[in-house]
Amino acid sequence: MTSLLFRDDPYLKSCQATVVGARDNIVELDRTVFYPLGGGQAGDSGRIGEARVLDTRKGEREEQVLHCLEPGAPLPAVGAQVTAEIDWARRHRLMRLHTALHLLGALVRAPVTGGRIQEDKAHLDFDIEMEKLVKEDLEARLNALVEAGHGPRASWITDAELDARRELVKTMSVAPPRGAGRVRLMEIPGVDLQACGGTHVANTREIGRLAVVRIRSEGKRNKRVTLAFAVT
Repeated sequence: MTSLLFRDDPYLKSCQATVVGARDNIVELDRTVFYPLGGGQAGDSGRIGEARVLDTRKGEREEQVLHCLEPGAPLPAVGAQVTAEIDWARRHRLMRLHTALHLLGALVRAPVTGGRIQEDKAHLDFDIEMEKLVKEDLEARLNALVEAGHGPRASWITDAELDARRELVKTMSVAPPRGAGRVRLMEIPGVDLQACGGTHVANTREIGRLAVVRIRSEGKRNKRVTLAFAVT
């Protein structure tokens, strides 16, 4: 198991770690600040020592994190002490957009059938009639929530408690991280509460002004709303 430092402090940019596995272009550490692809959020990039990390993925075991180095990069030796450092500018954009999707999901009262967070845009898919999604209205209400300065906060419940409260799982296509006996909740007080293992900003004002760049149909049960940072 890897100690997931980003769960307690998503603003932590680097850490000292010990290499516990190295093969092909994959490095495993005993602790990491790198968020692995999951929950719709892209995996972090950055550096381990002098080697570039192009992507971060989950392994087959619970809380196993695979840091994917650039092709041809020298592998550190198992047992070596290294500095792991994320691309902070990219991570912060992902954090801002991930938090923005929580706001969007709170505004659109419909089942969420999918979603994805990239560094320049993010989307949610809803099982809803197209005419109920009005671009100008959504954009105005989103930015009002951003400007309100809500402070997201995390807490934990047991797997059994989550099973008894299925309303806390908002996205039908993505299950929250489980297997350790507890599940993290992310609450934006007065706005949203759901199980989520991703990274988020400490205050919604950090998100910045948003634009609803597209609303389109992706099938009978999928109406996609795409967000990006507004051009100022």
